[in-house]
Amino acid sequence: MSDKTPIYLDNAATTSVDPAVWAEMQPYFENFTANPSSIHSHGRQAKVAVEKARKTIATLLGASPSEIFFTSGGTEADNTVLQSAVLHGGCKVIITSPLEHHAVLHTAEAWAKLGLAELKLVRVNPDGAIDLAHLEELLASSDKAIVSLMHGNNEIGNLLDLNAVGDLCEQYGALFHSDTVQTMGHYKHDASALKVHFMVGAAHKFHGPKGIGFLYAKAGTKFSPLMHGGAQERNQRGGTENVYGMIGIAKALEMAYSAMDEHATYIKGLKAYFIEGLQKQFPGISFNGASGDVENSLYTVLNVRFPSVADGDMLLFQLDIEKISASGGSACSSGTSVGSHVLSALNPTATGAAVRFSFSKNNTRTEIDRVLEVLKNIVS
Repeated sequence: MSDKTPIYLDNAATTSVDPAVWAEMQPYFENFTANPSSIHSHGRQAKVAVEKARKTIATLLGASPSEIFFTSGGTEADNTVLQSAVLHGGCKVIITSPLEHHAVLHTAEAWAKLGLAELKLVRVNPDGAIDLAHLEELLASSDKAIVSLMHGNNEIGNLLDLNAVGDLCEQYGALFHSDTVQTMGHYKHDASALKVHFMVGAAHKFHGPKGIGFLYAKAGTKFSPLMHGGAQERNQRGGTENVYGMIGIAKALEMAYSAMDEHATYIKGLKAYFIEGLQKQFPGISFNGASGDVENSLYTVLNVRFPSVADGDMLLFQLDIEKISASGGSACSSGTSVGSHVLSALNPTATGAAVRFSFSKNNTRTEIDRVLEVLKNIVS
């Protein structure tokens, strides 16, 4: 590797499309281009491909094909759930946390601002873990609530106990929606065993194409469409189907499940190796949230705080000059001047630059060695 070979460590923002996924999609760009809502033979052929993709995803998740609805990604799926719960599901309270992705947090705030639902924020512990005792207090004092808590935090790597939250929601008659975008394709989800009413996925987080995702809605849990204008997705999402995207997300998830244990072991090894190198090189370093705990956090994410560096943006800029891509937080907040809402909620007085490094199966120890060397030169 030359000194300036690009290194991509922002996989929590998006991943590269696996060549095998592209190969699966390519015929649907070139040969099978019909609208799956058309009734002629070409349309029927496209429709078969769509339903095959739906069945593949359902089988992997332990769900029924009737419980899988394709969307443009995780943000649309999250918006669909919260809008439907408030406008059509009778939910008067949205319970979420200050650490959620803005697809959830901003949506919940919008409904509260309109006076259509009360927003209640569950407390988080100093390490970023959800305070389950406080969640129960909020549920006990709420009538007809929906709880929306992400499974794996995209910035600090904390993992939510889906079973514990599901049990509480069942006990108090609340709907449970989990933004599973960061863990879909990296952890196995058995929908038949989970007490989760809604989960979501986005292909570009597990080496599939951008612009395609899905919503899992447990059988018997009704929801209303966010997108009107057609009878697609069994009248639940208007708009011509993204056929090649659907082919791609099914193939990407299938590949992720087939090699999940192997990839998890490999990426955990990279993360542990990076942590060890950082601790040797920077004695005062710390890790935000649970991200420094390799076995008990989202293994693809490491959020590092450099106490001796005042300007995080400048640190990211210097890394970028060296062709190393990382981030200061969620890519969806890129370009704003307010910083990470997650880190601010955890510790608003913390000093030092915070950088999120996120890994994939494509990263190597050689890359980690070079990042450590570059960081040493920049920080010193």
